[in-house]
Amino acid sequence: MSDLKIYNTLARKKQLFSPIEPGKVRMYVCGMTVYDYCHLGHGRVMVVFDMVRRWLRQSGFDVTYVRNITDIDDKIIRRAVENGETISQLTNRFIQAMDDDAAALGVQRPDHEPRATAFVPQMLSLIKKLEANGLAYQGSDGDVNYSVRDFAGYGKLSGKSLGDLRPGERVDVNTGKRDPLDFVLWKAAKQSEPDEVKWASQWGAGRPGWHIECSAMAGELLGERFDIHGGGQDLQFPHHENEIAQSEGAHGHQFVNYWMHNGFIRIDNEKMSKSLGNFFTIREVLKKYDPEVVRFFILRAHYCSPLNYADTNLDDARNALTRLYTALKEVPADQLPLDWQEAHAQRVGGAMNDDFNTPMAISALFDLANEVNKDKSPASARQLKGLAGVLGLLQRVPEDFLKGRALAGADIVVNGIAEAALSEQDIQLKIQARQAAKAARDFAAADRIRNELLAVGILLEDRPGGQTEWRRA
Repeated sequence: MSDLKIYNTLARKKQLFSPIEPGKVRMYVCGMTVYDYCHLGHGRVMVVFDMVRRWLRQSGFDVTYVRNITDIDDKIIRRAVENGETISQLTNRFIQAMDDDAAALGVQRPDHEPRATAFVPQMLSLIKKLEANGLAYQGSDGDVNYSVRDFAGYGKLSGKSLGDLRPGERVDVNTGKRDPLDFVLWKAAKQSEPDEVKWASQWGAGRPGWHIECSAMAGELLGERFDIHGGGQDLQFPHHENEIAQSEGAHGHQFVNYWMHNGFIRIDNEKMSKSLGNFFTIREVLKKYDPEVVRFFILRAHYCSPLNYADTNLDDARNALTRLYTALKEVPADQLPLDWQEAHAQRVGGAMNDDFNTPMAISALFDLANEVNKDKSPASARQLKGLAGVLGLLQRVPEDFLKGRALAGADIVVNGIAEAALSEQDIQLKIQARQAAKAARDFAAADRIRNELLAVGILLEDRPGGQTEWRRA
């Protein structure tokens, strides 16, 4: 039994985490529908569950992490047809973009990243079981639907009763359903759709519905029952509710032990989403902010809480991360192992075991940075770097971050401020010109050069002995 407590959406409370198989954790997270670039809300899902996996592994668990890719649905088909390209051309392009975005944010690759189109046989097998159990039927229009009222536990995750539900609430309403609340498992092929989205089945040519995908992929890769299922709060109903109905309806036992849902990113008090049109893609944000600043911004809030996107909040995150890197720049860390018995490490461990409380863990990092600044201890610097590393932070050469150098191996344009500003060579030339002006006692010229650099985001710091250092503001 670990000390970790997780807020379980299903239980509506924090619960002590106990894996099904001692020492091992099986975790599934709903991934992206790949018809466009990922927005920052998707980035939060990726960063949050990357953090969860990191802490589970740090805690000694052998973690199998699955994050799926939805590479077939109505939006994908529509976008491919509009673009005059094949489904695979569209999805492959945006899968690569998603992987690049995730890498920039310091997100480690999942152990498995299944694509829905590779698991259609498993979906058909699951639908067949549901039909045999009296929970699925083929409508007059050819679609195969799930009979919601025939599953006694429907609504237990979201807390919704059947009486609360309204036809059409995130569920397609069509004339082939016995009940408007039923949802589609298998969509009959339409003549107008490309041949590449038509699979043969005992119910006729068609393609899977969205919800059945995750039940089939999770079951195939993690088993009929596993430990943790995660995703954004918007997936709690109906997607995760429908996953429970499908998986438990087919197998006759509990599907998932712990359900985790991260909060929305909001803009003007509305959820960031493509459907509302109020979103920023990860790439747009990374043109303005270093990707580690974005990761820090996300982790500075508890994963369950809403997170408000605004330049002022990103600027504050950049300034805060700069303080941590500055402490490490002044005092290099020693090379000894991280000491988990040390007071700040105990605080970080306690915070993370309390439902992954990253704000409290980061608070301990700032207290530790203050100690580094005071006592100049390499041991304290080692603790700061090591504890931050558990969250995927502070692992770069401090000067690289402070001078806005792009992450090594980055495949996308990041840190547009640094890119748009002067080169490092140009900055050094201006610093030399300023030093020459000061030596000539032309302080007006020296101040003018300082202000010119500040105007393009370069902050100068005069050091004892006449040395001048710089960093990106």
